[in-house]
Amino acid sequence: MTFADEVKNAVTPRAALLVIGVLGLQLLFIASYVGALHRPKPTDVPFGVVAPRQMSAQLLTELKNLPGGPLDPRTVADAATAREQILNREIDGALIVSPTSTTDTVLVASGGGTSMADTLTKIITKADLAQQRTVRSVDLAPASGQDFNGISSFYLVVGWCVGGYLCASILAISAGSKPANRQRALIRTGVMALYSVVGGIGGAVIIGPILGALPGSFWGLSGLGALTVFAVGMLTLALQALTGIVGIGLAVLIVVIAGNPSAGGAFPLPMLPDFWRTIGPALPPGAGTWVARSIAYFRGNAVTGPLLVLSAWAVAGTLVTLLVSLRKPDDTTGARPPFGSTVD
Repeated sequence: MTFADEVKNAVTPRAALLVIGVLGLQLLFIASYVGALHRPKPTDVPFGVVAPRQMSAQLLTELKNLPGGPLDPRTVADAATAREQILNREIDGALIVSPTSTTDTVLVASGGGTSMADTLTKIITKADLAQQRTVRSVDLAPASGQDFNGISSFYLVVGWCVGGYLCASILAISAGSKPANRQRALIRTGVMALYSVVGGIGGAVIIGPILGALPGSFWGLSGLGALTVFAVGMLTLALQALTGIVGIGLAVLIVVIAGNPSAGGAFPLPMLPDFWRTIGPALPPGAGTWVARSIAYFRGNAVTGPLLVLSAWAVAGTLVTLLVSLRKPDDTTGARPPFGSTVD
């Protein structure tokens, strides 16, 4: 047998295509993570300004025209309104200009990301120094002392996402690369739901009672975890049902390669390039990270949209999985044998 024949026997065309696909995922992983995170800088950060009427217009113009356009300033009626908007996650910070002294106040919320809070404080401090004024910083939603850089919520959600697509991948390949019939699809969906509940509670136990990394509602985080795991798991099962084993790679592309760097975890969304800040809120890691931070630090505010995103992925994945299974006969005769089994 020639060397060429040995190569053909060792590497089938199907295996070669899969290896090429893995190489593509590897390169996309590098491009996505480095592209999103190598040079974080704030752009158009929603920012409130409370200032005397005679100063407001000029101050807004000066902040709007800062080099690089870091802020998207807007007038806020008073300090109380600014605080409320920050806690409702409508804006990321606010400047309260004192009409009676040269010391102003910048309101931030490090629970939404300490890098953003620190950056806003530096920007306003530099701007006020140019006007011979000083700034004091007030953190309205401080990150937990056990939550370094406010990143624990992101890692929690990443863990849930990993569990979702790994569990779904195992279910998908345990009896061949495609769901054989309706019964198998229903069983996989049921197992995925049970796994999601256990995984959600388990993650909340670790992040809360055991490590003390995140405050907030234990059951709120548990419910978020269950929904996140199920959404990612059913997305994976749906893609696998449509495309076979390639679907697992597609799930990794959506959740890991596109979703994780755009989630606003290491750096909040306004500090990411336009592409990643646009797609992040529509993907499970981004939606989950936003909700986890809201539960932990913002009294559960502003979670409706992200929860709808996660629910949409879960519902769409379930419907596709079940609809594709309707095209399969109940009799599995002729189906691909289970993974690792032998054919008599």
